[in-house]
Amino acid sequence: MTLTTPRKTSPAPASAPRRRGRTRTLTRRDVGVATAMLGVPLLLAAAFVWLPALGSVLLSFTKWTGVGPVRMQSCDNFPSAPGIPQPGCLNGVKNYEQAFTNYPDFWPAVQHNAIWLGVFIVFATPLGMLFAVVLDRGIRGSRFYQSVLFLPVMLSLALIGIIWELIYSPNFGLINTLTGHNHNDNLIDWLGDPKLNLWALLVEASWRQAPYVMVLYLAGLKAVDPALREAAVVDGANGWQTFWRVVFPAMRPINIVVLVVTVIESLRAFDLVYITSNGNPLRGLELLSVAVTQNIVGETQRIGFGSTLGVVLLVISLIPISLFLWQAFRREDQR
Repeated sequence: MTLTTPRKTSPAPASAPRRRGRTRTLTRRDVGVATAMLGVPLLLAAAFVWLPALGSVLLSFTKWTGVGPVRMQSCDNFPSAPGIPQPGCLNGVKNYEQAFTNYPDFWPAVQHNAIWLGVFIVFATPLGMLFAVVLDRGIRGSRFYQSVLFLPVMLSLALIGIIWELIYSPNFGLINTLTGHNHNDNLIDWLGDPKLNLWALLVEASWRQAPYVMVLYLAGLKAVDPALREAAVVDGANGWQTFWRVVFPAMRPINIVVLVVTVIESLRAFDLVYITSNGNPLRGLELLSVAVTQNIVGETQRIGFGSTLGVVLLVISLIPISLFLWQAFRREDQR
């Protein structure tokens, strides 16, 4: 009979105490770097965006030619005389009254900007979205097509204006030459006719805007979860239903960006009009941005009135953007 002695079990080692995460204190160098990274962009934004915008709002209530200071007195105390520039003074809301009632280019400019925005939303944006959807399918040579379509965005607006000015030339332009309207008895003046020049400029503006929208939507399509498309296919949805009911709602952030970019691009349209008109205002091409420039740096130099038009342009651009953002965030809160 053998006796077995039980083995002595060594006591379990005590669990080592967990080390608490040490909070690292920022050094002076870290604080300096963080301050520079945050402070420099804020200062640049304040110097080149916010302060000029606030200054424009304040100057819109004055009558100032850019010469001398702005006196905090009513303009009624400084009667104007022919040939003598009136000193800067407070004009109240008379600039706005003049813009809405007595400035002949104001309402045509508002109408043309609205048409510009409508064409961008109805034509250029869907066209860019179509390009993005086709290229996202991975067709052969998609990289080449993407580069070719994106080429107008890489060109400057001045060069685009020169290219299309050659296309629209009455005597030697591509369109009139192909259609046979390059003779003196049947010329079509695409840029000089007030009934045609706005639509001709909208074609070249859309030629540049559509590829820009295409790139934004391509980025949005790449970010959509592929599982959403697979689930839609399993449920029996076709390609059209998958895009509009699954993919497009998932790109809501991109849709907001596209809307903001579209509104800004349609309201700040200036380069193409300036190049087409050679710096001289043409009938049929009245735009708010052109009116602002003509009053501020033109021969009259009515900086106060030009600032008024700039404030109106700012308010018009903020209204649709604010409404769309409010609706988008409201839907997110309801979910």
